[in-house]
Amino acid sequence: MTDTEMVKAPGQGNLPPAGGGAPGVRRALFRKRARSIGGVALSLGLTLLGLLLVTFIIGRVMPIDPVLKVVGERATQAQYDAAYQAMGLDRPIWEQFLRYMGEVLRGDFGRSISTGHQVTDDLRRVFPATFELALLGTLIGVFVGVPLGVVAAARRGGWIDQIARVVALVGYSMPIFWLGLMGLLLFYGMLGWVGGPGRQGIIYDGMVPSVTGMILIDSILAGDWGAFRDAFSHIILPASLLGYFSLAYISRMTRSFMLEQLSAEYVTTARVKGLSERRVVWGHAFRNIFVPLITVIALSFGSLLEGSVLTEIVFSWPGIGQYITKALLAGDMNAVLGGTVLVGTCFVLLNLLSDILYRVLDPRAK
Repeated sequence: MTDTEMVKAPGQGNLPPAGGGAPGVRRALFRKRARSIGGVALSLGLTLLGLLLVTFIIGRVMPIDPVLKVVGERATQAQYDAAYQAMGLDRPIWEQFLRYMGEVLRGDFGRSISTGHQVTDDLRRVFPATFELALLGTLIGVFVGVPLGVVAAARRGGWIDQIARVVALVGYSMPIFWLGLMGLLLFYGMLGWVGGPGRQGIIYDGMVPSVTGMILIDSILAGDWGAFRDAFSHIILPASLLGYFSLAYISRMTRSFMLEQLSAEYVTTARVKGLSERRVVWGHAFRNIFVPLITVIALSFGSLLEGSVLTEIVFSWPGIGQYITKALLAGDMNAVLGGTVLVGTCFVLLNLLSDILYRVLDPRAK
């Protein structure tokens, strides 16, 4: 008996056989999920391949001779030629790219000329500082920007809406390095409310055992509250600066999403039923923007990861942005390309995570 055959039961109409259709439905569901996972994996693979190709081209078109950076300007022609062949630069360009791709996939970015260490070890050391800074900045942007955007949309045209628009406009137009310098001058130089440049004061530098690489968390794990207060006083100003730019973007997008939802028919119906405005705004409209808001927050976090270069330079923050900048000025292309690949990969993975959460949380995407 096939899955589509029907059986008769006394006193009943046509019924499917016991368990009928279940294997076929499961197979169809499995095939559908496999195609979806395969499509996501293919998209991720092509995106990462494009990222590697772009970074490889950047390394080749930069007006920097990587051989001279290794052997020095006083090297003989024989030494130069030997290093040129050892680095594989005499091979066809496609073979160089395949070799580069294989090394990157193994986590091998070569050795940094500036530090003398493996680039992978350097990135493992500096990336947690940028991650901690961007994470705190994103949290500030979310906890301030989302309520600001919701209230601005609910009271469109009011004074809160006007403030939200000014905040977003200033956040988009003000140079971040200027705000950083002014913040240091006011809050550190004149008022003394925050710590100065750097991640920690000299007294606490190196005193907290590194577990996660993020000083706030490591100081909590070590139970060293003095180090925690010192680290917090150093991170709060640059994190607030990044958080301001994050909340400018998040509040603007939240306001836009909410205005669209508040003009929908279901909101009008809810108001006609006599529901309070608070319940209409937060219980109905906000719930429907929660899913696309996740994508906005993920993109904002990725932007802070890749866009914190100027902030790290102004505040002497030992993160990946400062690491890439110093490497670029020194002509250390292994470090520059390694940092670029890492930040680009994080951005791609954040997009993938937001897409997965969108599919999981939004019933319409299932």
